[in-house]
Amino acid sequence: MDYQAYVKTFEEIINSKIPEPPYTDANYLNYAKLNYSRMNRWHKTLRLNEELVAQLKNINSIQKWIIIVEPWCGDAAPTLPFLMQLAEQSPLIQYDLQLRDQEPFLINSYLTNVSKSIPKLIVRSAAGNDLFTCGPRPKAAQHLVNELKANNVDYDTLNTQLQNWYNKDKGAELQTELLQLFSECKFRFKCHNTFWAFERNPQ
Repeated sequence: MDYQAYVKTFEEIINSKIPEPPYTDANYLNYAKLNYSRMNRWHKTLRLNEELVAQLKNINSIQKWIIIVEPWCGDAAPTLPFLMQLAEQSPLIQYDLQLRDQEPFLINSYLTNVSKSIPKLIVRSAAGNDLFTCGPRPKAAQHLVNELKANNVDYDTLNTQLQNWYNKDKGAELQTELLQLFSECKFRFKCHNTFWAFERNPQ
């Protein structure tokens, strides 16, 4: 689906009088509402990395971006707006948003360790070959999550501190890591799969 269809899906979820699973769970529905607000805010305030933008504008062949997300995902809200605006930097970038928990269940082929962690970006060549994959969160954010888990904090505290990290970072780490990945593709002509490590699902 395109971004407009994803936003429509988002709005149907948060405005539904009889939500469908998993949004029958009040926690999931609340995550979706928070993420919708956060996602819209990021679209209005984000700043793109000029070096990364230049890299994307110089793409000389079609790239296919597949982005696996879900409205309940706290890491998707601050990440997807950047990916969408970055995808707009070149007419050669074609993107497709897929929900993790619906067919074709592509996430099953792109696990992080054994987890269906999202968001997940899959960048493919015009021929359909994977150039690289990445997700679900930047390394520095993952380091924070690991520390919080080691201290046995509850999920709400973890989520709040993680969102505070995203707000403070302003997309810098995400774009720096993407710049490195695209640079590797450009100069080495072959990329290795890269993951941003494990994400805890909100349950």
